[in-house]
Amino acid sequence: MSVKKLHSEINTTYFCTFTCHNWISLFEITNFYDEVYKWFNILITKNVQIIGFVIMPNHLHCLLHLNDKSTSINKIIGTGKRFMAYEIVRRLKAMHKKQLLKELSEAVLPSEKARNKKHQVFQPSVDIKECYSENFLLQKLDYIHHNPVKGKWQLATAYTEYPYSSVCFYEYGKQHSSIQLTHYLDAGMQEV
Repeated sequence: MSVKKLHSEINTTYFCTFTCHNWISLFEITNFYDEVYKWFNILITKNVQIIGFVIMPNHLHCLLHLNDKSTSINKIIGTGKRFMAYEIVRRLKAMHKKQLLKELSEAVLPSEKARNKKHQVFQPSVDIKECYSENFLLQKLDYIHHNPVKGKWQLATAYTEYPYSSVCFYEYGKQHSSIQLTHYLDAGMQEV
């Protein structure tokens, strides 16, 4: 049984990871990258800074900085997953992915079905770690940026070529075209 840990620190950066159900490449299948950027932009309007990210075919890693006017990281991730799940299901229906929708529907626990949940789009667990030091944050940023070319993932020839990450912001000083990234050294310094 997993235990949910509530993270309540403010003025801090969190490394967050969440994964599609059974590691199915739902982000890739539904070409969902634009919706993740939309979610990031919503977070920015709620005083959350996007420090770094990578959108993999079946999971997302991000570094989010919360300030004193932000809500809890648990609520931020939970709300994001819920609304992204609705859109993924909508796209799967539009694509007529009946077998995949059936699999996601059958994965819903009876207790959740009683609460009217129809599809299990994401793994129930989320990995949230507070970045307690600059070294730890840099380690996570490096991990994020190299993830597309590590192990079984060969999503680009070089890690700097993978388009769905913040790598060009850190390697070349190039702002992302879809979202306003905040350099980790500037996190918490913007006026809110």
